Amino acid sequence: MFNEADNAAACYADISAAMAEAGLACELIFVDDGSTDGTVAALLEAAGDDARTVVVELRRNFGQAAAMAAGFETARGEVVVALDGDLQNDPRDIPLLLEHLSGFDVVSGWRRGRRDRLARRIPSWIANRLISAITGVKLHDYGCSLKAYRREVLQDIRLYGEMHRFIPALIHWVGGRVTEVEVRHRPRTAGRSKYGLGRTFRVLLDLVTVKFMLKYFTNPLYFFGTVGLWTLLCGIGILGIVVAKKLARGFDMTGNPLLYLSVMLGAMGVQFVMMGLIMEVLTRTYYESQRRTPHRIRTVHREGAEDGDAGKPGA
Repeated sequence: MFNEADNAAACYADISAAMAEAGLACELIFVDDGSTDGTVAALLEAAGDDARTVVVELRRNFGQAAAMAAGFETARGEVVVALDGDLQNDPRDIPLLLEHLSGFDVVSGWRRGRRDRLARRIPSWIANRLISAITGVKLHDYGCSLKAYRREVLQDIRLYGEMHRFIPALIHWVGGRVTEVEVRHRPRTAGRSKYGLGRTFRVLLDLVTVKFMLKYFTNPLYFFGTVGLWTLLCGIGILGIVVAKKLARGFDMTGNPLLYLSVMLGAMGVQFVMMGLIMEVLTRTYYESQRRTPHRIRTVHREGAEDGDAGKPGA
């Protein structure tokens, strides 16, 4: 929640009523992302002496990804359900998400009947198609915060920038199973939206990071080395043209701009390869210093017994 004082009490009441109606035991974690309008006070007043309620107050506005990370760190349940505090997500859809969680690690909400302005829906539609195509995880609505996660798959996920949108893709990367269900979407009745067109550009930049992480995080030399070798080959090819012109027609090599281009491409190719080697060393240092492994074990089957999820760091 960020500057949602007008929605705080209604949000608490909606979630409490939905959980009571479904008969679900839970803890309610409200993360205040540096609000300046009294959101924390409104939440504490609404919750009263409800022992299930936890209010996490961040020191300043860090952004939605950081706020969600703080909520995930605080959560103690086996299943974590995230939703926005602006009342546009309907808590009555939570049992539906839990019902579909069987056999999956993430259930993502799809706001098929989205109640937002066209100026927000069109960029979101484009971004969703682009993210699905690049990550290979086909979802209609990456921007919907209403999602259910098994807690163990969140342990290896680190959120930066606008990375909260890519959580399903990141979980799929470590072997998680992802599905999608339609959920309701309500119009905003109080407060002000914090989304703008500038956020769309940040998402696109983060998408570049996600694509690199999904494909080359454990072997960066494959990326930098491939770019470097092609650049080096282009430089050698252009140099060959320069030499051929000199031998065949007597063209001046020193005054030929292609000579300088070949030298520049050759130097760039070597730098790309060296950068890839450095990244390989950093990647190994990261895994070994953190005692992490590049693989995740779902279950170990033994005769007469079955171990639980062993996908923790170092397992």
